[in-house]
Amino acid sequence: MTKENVQGAGEEEQQAQSKKALKKQQKEAEKAAKKAEQQIWVRARIHTSRAKGKQCFLVLRHQQFTVQALLAVGERASKQMVKFAANLTKESIIDVEAVVKKVEQKIESCSQQDVELHVERIFVISQSEARLPLQLEDAVRPEGEGDEEGRATVNQDTRLDNRVIDLRTTTSQAIFRLQSGVCQLFRDTLINKGFVEIQTPKIISAASEGGANVFTVSYFKTSAYLAQSPQLYKQMCICADFDKVFCVGPVFRAEDSNTHRHLTEFVGLDIEMAFNYHYHEVIDSITDTMVQIFKGLRDRFQTEIQTVNKQYPSEPFKFLEPTLRLEYKEAVAMLKAAGVEMGDEEDLSTPNEKLLGRLVKEKYDTDFYVLDKYPLAVRPFYTMPDPNNPKYSNSYDMFMRGEEILSGAQRIHDAQLLTERAMHHSIDLEKIKAYIDSFRYGAPPHAGGGIGLERVTMLYLGLHNVRQTSMFPRDPKRLTP
Repeated sequence: MTKENVQGAGEEEQQAQSKKALKKQQKEAEKAAKKAEQQIWVRARIHTSRAKGKQCFLVLRHQQFTVQALLAVGERASKQMVKFAANLTKESIIDVEAVVKKVEQKIESCSQQDVELHVERIFVISQSEARLPLQLEDAVRPEGEGDEEGRATVNQDTRLDNRVIDLRTTTSQAIFRLQSGVCQLFRDTLINKGFVEIQTPKIISAASEGGANVFTVSYFKTSAYLAQSPQLYKQMCICADFDKVFCVGPVFRAEDSNTHRHLTEFVGLDIEMAFNYHYHEVIDSITDTMVQIFKGLRDRFQTEIQTVNKQYPSEPFKFLEPTLRLEYKEAVAMLKAAGVEMGDEEDLSTPNEKLLGRLVKEKYDTDFYVLDKYPLAVRPFYTMPDPNNPKYSNSYDMFMRGEEILSGAQRIHDAQLLTERAMHHSIDLEKIKAYIDSFRYGAPPHAGGGIGLERVTMLYLGLHNVRQTSMFPRDPKRLTP
């Protein structure tokens, strides 16, 4: 055998060995890749599906999150299986067994942008009817985008008539999860401050505010009313030495107001508290509670805020610590300087409230502030007059983005003064006897206020209609679903 032959044989052996080594490496790499691949079971709804040749792309949705899933004809999926998946109706609930794979290009149309699911098995848990009353992708399209490109958006009545579908959208999911957070933060903050949560009756014998705008209901052989506010009961609890109370519950207003911010039934977050020296102790407690809510939402609900922002862009909500407090007189002066003609003791109209919100934002850079010392003439009969100026009162409103979210005051806790003020307002004393009698046996000075949950959610997120933040809204024209 020549030298060259020996050399050739050696090289062949080396090549065979290096091929073996390469195969071994490849096998190990495949093993490692398989290990790195995560196999998961997912239950989700079919958000969209499209078939493309031997492949089917699904977008799966669970609450406010979406992920792309892929079925391709191969060893794990037959042609029939891909066809079966492609024919599944949108909104059907399915279980899939799939491998999670990283993608090179971000999937912009899904919330999970770095991965996709390679489906190996698929089961239908509940099939949706093929014809949907509204398309979810239309329902989350940013306003204006649909018109420009000739694509549909969904109007509000269609949404509310088919609320069970509309609530599935990523935007609705985010709104109501954040709203749940408002309630939780309200409760947690007040309980930490030593407040007691109370439950108050909603069927009452006389109008809570002593005025109109109440719903009458038949009550056996007589009539009763739906409570416009838990006011009387909150105050009774203060007179019964509970010191600091709050409640969360429905409030009814029979106002025929068809505006973007009025509902006939809403959720009231109500606070009442005894104080030692000055009613500003109560204002400070309420504003601090609101600030804790704003901080909690900012820190814990960024995902939800971003989801809503995709469809309804808005500026982040701004607030100060401590909260800005202006007197009514200062607000009137600011409005007059901006060219508004109004009397010193005139109530704020909605346009003037909005304008004041803009002026305050420009001057103080805050979306949340308190307006204190309202004219006595524009407040209810039970409002404590200002001891230093009888034309004004110890009452206040709180505003978010230029809209009122809380109305409150120091209450008159003296039965004699309360009677005089009720007579001044021409209120039938017989109808409010139980209310006045509550203060005859020693009552501490106290103040409080009521907040609308739906309004807080709407204004925090910069939305434009309170029906978007009421799960099943009630207004003068809507009693269903």
